[in-house]
Amino acid sequence: MFNKVLIANRGEIALRVIRACKELGIATVAVYSEADRDCLHVRFADEIVCIGPARAAESYLNVPRIISAAEVTAAEAIHPGYGFLAENADFAEACESCGIKFIGPSARVIAKMGDKASARQAMLDAGVPVVPGSVGSVERIEDAISVAAEIGYPVMIKASGGGGGKGMRLARDEAELEKAFVAAAGEAEASFGNRAVYIEKLIDRPRHIEIQVLCDSKGNGIFLGERDCSIQRKHQKLIEEAPSPAVDEDLRLKLGAAAVRGCLALGYENAGTVEFLMDSDGRFYFIEMNTRIQVEHPVTEMVTGIDIVKEQIKIAAGESLEIRQEDVELRGHAIECRINAEDPDRDFAPCPGKIEALHMPGGPGIRVDTHIYAQYEIPPYYDSLLAKLVAHGPDRHVAIARILRALDEFVVEGIKTTIGFHRRAIDSPAFRSGDFDTSFVKWVLEGGAREEAPVHGVDTKP
Repeated sequence: MFNKVLIANRGEIALRVIRACKELGIATVAVYSEADRDCLHVRFADEIVCIGPARAAESYLNVPRIISAAEVTAAEAIHPGYGFLAENADFAEACESCGIKFIGPSARVIAKMGDKASARQAMLDAGVPVVPGSVGSVERIEDAISVAAEIGYPVMIKASGGGGGKGMRLARDEAELEKAFVAAAGEAEASFGNRAVYIEKLIDRPRHIEIQVLCDSKGNGIFLGERDCSIQRKHQKLIEEAPSPAVDEDLRLKLGAAAVRGCLALGYENAGTVEFLMDSDGRFYFIEMNTRIQVEHPVTEMVTGIDIVKEQIKIAAGESLEIRQEDVELRGHAIECRINAEDPDRDFAPCPGKIEALHMPGGPGIRVDTHIYAQYEIPPYYDSLLAKLVAHGPDRHVAIARILRALDEFVVEGIKTTIGFHRRAIDSPAFRSGDFDTSFVKWVLEGGAREEAPVHGVDTKP
């Protein structure tokens, strides 16, 4: 086991990793930007290193400074958390070349799964169902027209190396396709320096189901059930739950088997999430894989009792999985709300500023992962996530009652937050019934007017 781990991240996920390390008896190093001097991960780590100015490009995305911080503090491993460098193959390779263990999969696997076209092909090769579409990237509009004619409209054009919904366009016919193809490729190049795009059939009104996987270096792999992540805005999730109200035991086993099969075929190591779209008939299709810990991992921890971050660290240290598939048991139901510093009435615009007063909810079945406190100044430079509020109960009905109670108790004064939106969303008949899809947020905000066809294939990178 490692003696010391550096956390190349900030905020609540940095705190989450620090807590797991402390329980394993591992010393921790926190890196921070000048804007994060007062962040709680800086206070609770054993050692701290300032790695630059507020801008992420000069701090949390600065590979040489992070590697130097690890070398100066003699950290044996780096946990990347999520976001920033968590899915950066060059960073993983830099760690490996410097003799520092990257707590995650290999650089090779990150690169393969980070390119959506190559990830799609890898899953096809492993026998995992994928959304009908192009084989690899499409470079010419003539080829795009040919693919769309073969699979049928409507189609999505997506950036091969993209995320966060950038480089993604919907086309309902050939005339729209030509415009969408040019627009998607241009946005992909501007956002990612890579204009490659691919094409997929649009799955109408899908559920977004993801499977949590753990794989060790000895070729063992298990899945920890599924999470329903259908409630999203701007291609990012707002509410997640486990298990999904739309998945029965038979379908769960099929989803899990497909996810593990794909991961083992890749030679995957560590925690990962395989994401699927599921139609109303229960047919599921691979869309992408996140080669890191997920923001929403607590809902899986609450229903399985398995500490996923600890498992990440143990796997990276070379230990074999002690958990067998038959040991994984889903107990009860968990729901997570991402409490963001955003204004839902202004299209979820970020709302940084000072938290004047704060009261955290508690009571039976409630978990809050957060880095905020009263008088804390939310910086404008990073993701707007303030806290992850999780409720667990013996069934979905109790979990809903507990999350609503906790939302009523959650007080954040001085800035706008998504707490009110979460109350409306979870108390809606559609959520209570479990009958919703990826158009749910628009439906809530517009008072029940569902959009004609949702844009699917969302990306979850924070």
